[in-house]
Parts: sequence; structure tokens; C-alpha cells
Amino acid sequence: MIGYVTLGTNDIERAAQFYDQLLGTLGAKRFLETETFIAWTAAAPMPALSVAKPFDGNAATVGNGVMVALAMDSREKVDALYNKAIELGAQDEGPPGPRGDNFYAGYFRDLDGNKLNAFFMG
Repeated sequence: MIGYVTLGTNDIERAAQFYDQLLGTLGAKRFLETETFIAWTAAAPMPALSVAKPFDGNAATVGNGVMVALAMDSREKVDALYNKAIELGAQDEGPPGPRGDNFYAGYFRDLDGNKLNAFFMG
């Protein structure tokens, strides 16, 4: 149902470097790019993640309560993606671990402060 999620950035090059490396660990590559917008996907027509400088020209800000959840197919992959994000300069928002009976997740904020998580259900 979700086509793509866009996160705001004030530094498109810095965001691009972060997400090239982070999403590259999932096999995702850039598939659409302009001066102010970049989108990654693992394969079309799968959902995509994008970063953009705000169209209105104002500074990008973090949405309170907004989070992007990245689905993994194992706990080990949750750990690996979370650790890669931290290695790339992301801020910890909750290390990987169980959150309920069948939900395992790790939470972090990207270089612009956007909140993401990597999760596995099962």
C-alpha cells in the first residue's frame, strides 16, 4: 500500500551519502534523482525511501511522532542495519531488542534527526 516515504533534509549531499551506505546494505539503489530529491528502492515496484529539500524553500524539520519502519527478515539484519546507522553517525533512539512477543526492533535518528527503525516480526 505504501509507495514511498519522503524525509526532509537541509543537506542533500550529506543525506545522500548516509542513505547510499545505509540502504545499500539492504540492496537498495537510487532510482530517481534531481537536485533536491533522491529516492532509493530495492526493486520496483517495491516501496521507496526518499530525501528531499522542502519545496517551499523553508528549512526541513523533524515531524514529531513521525517514523519510518524498515522491514527486515531476521533479528540479525535488524542488528546489522541499526549498527550501520550508528556507525554512519545516526543517533541511538533505542537499541535492538524485543518489543513484545513477536516484534524485534532497533530505533535511530538519521543525520537530519528523522526517526527510523529496523524491525523483524516473527
